[in-house]
Amino acid sequence: MRTPIPITVGLILVMAVQAICYGQAPPKSKPSLEAPSAASSEQGVEHAIDLAAKGRCQEALPALKLAVSRPPAKQTAANSSGKQLEYRAAMAAAKCAMSLNQAQTAINALFILKRDFPHDPEVLYITTHYFSELAMQASQELAREAPTSYQAQELQAESFESQGRWDQAAAEYQKILDQNANVPGIHFRLGRVALSKGDSESDTQEAKKEFEQELKIDPSNAAAEFSLGEIARRTGQWNDAITHFSIAAKIDSGFAEAYLALGMSLAAAQKFADAVAPLEKYVKIVPEDPAGHYQLAIAYDRTGRKESAAKEMQLQRETAAKAPPSATTATPQ
Repeated sequence: MRTPIPITVGLILVMAVQAICYGQAPPKSKPSLEAPSAASSEQGVEHAIDLAAKGRCQEALPALKLAVSRPPAKQTAANSSGKQLEYRAAMAAAKCAMSLNQAQTAINALFILKRDFPHDPEVLYITTHYFSELAMQASQELAREAPTSYQAQELQAESFESQGRWDQAAAEYQKILDQNANVPGIHFRLGRVALSKGDSESDTQEAKKEFEQELKIDPSNAAAEFSLGEIARRTGQWNDAITHFSIAAKIDSGFAEAYLALGMSLAAAQKFADAVAPLEKYVKIVPEDPAGHYQLAIAYDRTGRKESAAKEMQLQRETAAKAPPSATTATPQ
């Protein structure tokens, strides 16, 4: 929890910011305990936004940082103009901080925008743009500072993987293991590459071997457990699937897909009563996924909970109607 700033220090900061905005020197006498008016504060923020729009970010940023650090106001009809001022100040702060290479300030402003304006297209765009830029800068620095490190090789392999160049990706991952056989995560990625190549039995068996090897190195890899469960589920080996999905959910209690896959596997094994709990957990974590409500409705229906089943089917219809046509769910394929 952030320590509250004493009122005298807070007032000095406010007056310093006003001095930055208006070019006035703060008085040397003891400040009054009377807080500045809301109108005065808003004028200072407006001035800082105007400075930012003119490219004078060095002058504007201190006032903008102070403005966006204030607790968010509750949205009401009376303060809608205040919310718009908050939006404009945070956006100006983010853009100014980016232009001045002040990453922490930019990130703070972007998180405030994402928190208070989560569906705004400009917020989503600028956040995507900036974090992509940071990722690019970090990858370039990694290649420059540690070109022979396994992390640099792993980044190159992931790039090949994203392009569907499976053989090149596998070769890069294998180079890492040739240098250090116990690097965690690499066998999992090799297993993922094997599955991406195709659905042949040899690819599946190769992937299974890699996932099992990963768990010998890192028993806490929930994704490897889940992947083994998926291989078992797709071939109807329900007991093995249930075991792997259960372990994955225990390793990572927030692993939503593990709960859905576990519930579906239990239902497929005719263990509907056991399927209810993981499916309830899934719809709690991902309430917007119609697949979860549908699977839970089936489990409720097969255990005699007709009223609960009807409610889940209604939720399934409502969430399906809200989902965009191109949206994908967490339903295992």
